[in-house]
Amino acid sequence: MNQAASNVDPAELAKFSDLAHRWWDPESEFRPLHQINPLRLEWIHGLADLTGKQVVDVGCGGGILADAMARKGAQVLGIDLATKSLKVAQLHALEAGTKGVKYRELSAETLAKEQPELFDVVTCMEMLEHVPDPASVVRACAQMVKPGGWVFFSTLNRNPKSFLFAILGAEYILKLLPKGTHEFARMIKPSELVTWARESGLDAQGFKGMEYNPFTKRYWLSQDTSVNYLLACRKG
Repeated sequence: MNQAASNVDPAELAKFSDLAHRWWDPESEFRPLHQINPLRLEWIHGLADLTGKQVVDVGCGGGILADAMARKGAQVLGIDLATKSLKVAQLHALEAGTKGVKYRELSAETLAKEQPELFDVVTCMEMLEHVPDPASVVRACAQMVKPGGWVFFSTLNRNPKSFLFAILGAEYILKLLPKGTHEFARMIKPSELVTWARESGLDAQGFKGMEYNPFTKRYWLSQDTSVNYLLACRKG
């Protein structure tokens, strides 16, 4: 089995496939994704101006971000390896009449070989912490983007605070996410992600943190990257 085909955890795919029918229910387990999506979308659009751009969303799931980027005027390809999630994404695009978005079931590594340096923007959100070899996905994202193009990642930091907030708090106490959504050992320190990006030919342009207030149930972007964080990169 080659690296691209093997860089997937069947248990992770099964976990999200079992919930696939609930992707577009804003009160479901995916409520946090619906709530943070406008924040992520505006941050990406503010840096890369999605209008008319060729975009790929790696690990697109049910298409929440891919669909929103298409509505900003981008031509979006969403890729994932979870068949059920992709079917949900395709059905939603059909029902909502979203133009400029399509979906394919394949890995980032496979697409990078198939269509190198084709995309103006690559997004990879909440996906790196779910694969066995995240550095391989970072490399693939770098291969897919055109010189001068943008690559955006979001993931979870690995430290005692993130364990307390993202696992104990979000999954067990506040029940914002299903139990077992994240594994602490798979969380990624910003320094690790920047190293993988740099080794792949990407220049880090800046971080944003994502914070949540359980009392107001509000999310916002900040400079605090200790739990959830986003990284913007450009290809030299």
